[in-house]
Amino acid sequence: MTKKNSLQNSNIPFIIKGAAIGLITGFVVSLFRLSIQVLLSQMTNLFNLTHQHPLSWLILVAVILMIWIITSQLIKSDSNIKGSGIPEVEGQLMGEVELNWFSVLWKKFTAGVLSIGSGLFLGREGPSIQLGGAIGQGTAELLHAKSVERRVLIASGAAAGLSAAFNAPMAGTLFILEEVYHNFSPLVWLSALASSLTANFVSANIFGLTPVLNLHHNQNFPLKYYGLLIVVGIVLGILGRLYQKLTLLMPHLYELFLRRIPHYYFGIVPLLLLIPIGYWAPNLIGGGNSLILNLPHQHITIILIVGIFLLRLFFSVVSYGSGLPGGIFLPILTLGALIGGGLGMAFNQLGLLPKEYIVSLVIFSMAGYFAGIGKAPFSAIILITEMVGNLSHLMPLAVVALISYITVDSLGGAPIYESLLQKKLSLQKIQSITGQLDQLEFPIYENSALAQQQVRDIHWPKNTLLARIRRGSNNIIPNGDTVIHPGDTLIILVDSNQRSAVRESLNQTVIN
Repeated sequence: MTKKNSLQNSNIPFIIKGAAIGLITGFVVSLFRLSIQVLLSQMTNLFNLTHQHPLSWLILVAVILMIWIITSQLIKSDSNIKGSGIPEVEGQLMGEVELNWFSVLWKKFTAGVLSIGSGLFLGREGPSIQLGGAIGQGTAELLHAKSVERRVLIASGAAAGLSAAFNAPMAGTLFILEEVYHNFSPLVWLSALASSLTANFVSANIFGLTPVLNLHHNQNFPLKYYGLLIVVGIVLGILGRLYQKLTLLMPHLYELFLRRIPHYYFGIVPLLLLIPIGYWAPNLIGGGNSLILNLPHQHITIILIVGIFLLRLFFSVVSYGSGLPGGIFLPILTLGALIGGGLGMAFNQLGLLPKEYIVSLVIFSMAGYFAGIGKAPFSAIILITEMVGNLSHLMPLAVVALISYITVDSLGGAPIYESLLQKKLSLQKIQSITGQLDQLEFPIYENSALAQQQVRDIHWPKNTLLARIRRGSNNIIPNGDTVIHPGDTLIILVDSNQRSAVRESLNQTVIN
């Protein structure tokens, strides 16, 4: 074998391409971070000014309206920039979603800066991942890459985006493999790792080497308190499942109450709600990074923590559900920190935990809450380890993450980003159905080939949508992991003129 052929058959070309994508993504995402920081700082100052100068209210309202107009028009022109962007990247890697990379790149950047920088409870990490994915896709198209290489380059760009957003190269690589790409092939992780490291090098030169969540806590968590971690994990899992349900429900509530308004105008709701929140609590606006850093040093009561948690929980899902560009990554970590802080204070007041370990539960709960909601425990552990900058917490982090994951799983929770992708694809299916929409009820018998099968493993007829499953007196909203049982009745949306053909197709499946 010649030296040239050996090089072509090795992973080195992919590592080089991944590093190049990481370099570009590092600069783009770093500029994205800086722009958000500047705008958020100005918005905080503006909210503070409203207490001193009445005329500043006019400026505030004008800025809010300007942000709404610009973001709504950008969303109208390209709906793929809505939300975090992680489901869209996952859909690309599955071959289910096609994006215009340049349109996504500049429109997501602009709308993301305005939405997140305005002070809404949104995070920069999801948009950063989509920005990196767009750069990876653009590189693939420039190189005329084939399908496999194209997916690898998109995944590499996405990993670089998370790495630059949080200065967390290992977590960036692992999150893409575990949660988005669902593949641990050496080709993918080598390219993604090279991209993440390069992007982190760029962002570290701009923002410094200080961890993003530098909580200055180096104490090992004593083994005798590990029983409390089980309680923490269970609480995180229950509240994580609540967060999943609210996040998936909120878009339906927008459609229900604002059905006469185009979806790209929904952003006016959280932007208007932001005004009283920013007026009364300007220190609480934004994704939550400063709140996490200040939480261990604040002398606040459990009741106040509960109040802040409820505010951030509901306004986070209201902000995200509107479709404005912004992620749920950092808001989830902020909610986890509040849960950990509240439980730590409660344990301390009951005499179960010394005060100095409350900050430990803040750290562990961030990982546990994300592990349960995202169903990505390895990514959660590594992410918090890198963001906090301490390796001494790996064992308790793993315990809390695992317990939270098991709790969410036992409550029927699915990975949040996969669920969001399925909702997006379901909407596309509905939009592709022509004519009058009809409902088909299809019973599942003991001998049915569909029985005991996961929804994702079934080849459904074209132009159909499994809307729900009737199981006894319960109605189940299915996801890819849902198992169909004998006795279930499938509620399927179809074109009225294709109803018979779909039923026949499903009957043939049963016979086969």
